[in-house]
Amino acid sequence: MSKFKKKKGGDLPAISTASLPDIVFMLLFFFMVATVMRQNTLKIENTLPAADQVEKLAKRNLLMYIYAGKPSSSYKDMGTVARLQLNDKFADVSEIAAFIAAERDSKREEEIPYLTTVLSVDKETNMGLVSDIKQELRKVNALKINYKTRKGDALRDLK
Repeated sequence: MSKFKKKKGGDLPAISTASLPDIVFMLLFFFMVATVMRQNTLKIENTLPAADQVEKLAKRNLLMYIYAGKPSSSYKDMGTVARLQLNDKFADVSEIAAFIAAERDSKREEEIPYLTTVLSVDKETNMGLVSDIKQELRKVNALKINYKTRKGDALRDLK
């Protein structure tokens, strides 16, 4: 009769690393697809006012952003008065025309009539700066204006 031998030491087999590169590349592709890069770094404080009737805009590539507010804590050397930010730099109201022209030049000709200017204005900013911005936008015929807000109760902030 044959003898059965008992397996000694219940060692587990080594983990196969053959599929490890596949897993790494799947994670890499996931993070590449899921990550959204911020286009502009805000140099101003931008606490948005609240509104209760808010809509999201569909085509984000047709939006031109103009930011207004006090310089953030890392830019205190720029003063405490509300400033204007176009793309990644502080600007004067007189530079809006050049900004709009550059944005129009970067788009295809059939998209230009659908460009919308988005004003992202801090809730503590004086209305005088906003009206100056709107006057400059009228001069360059950028008449489609949208205000960026956060969803909430507008009357609650008045108290």
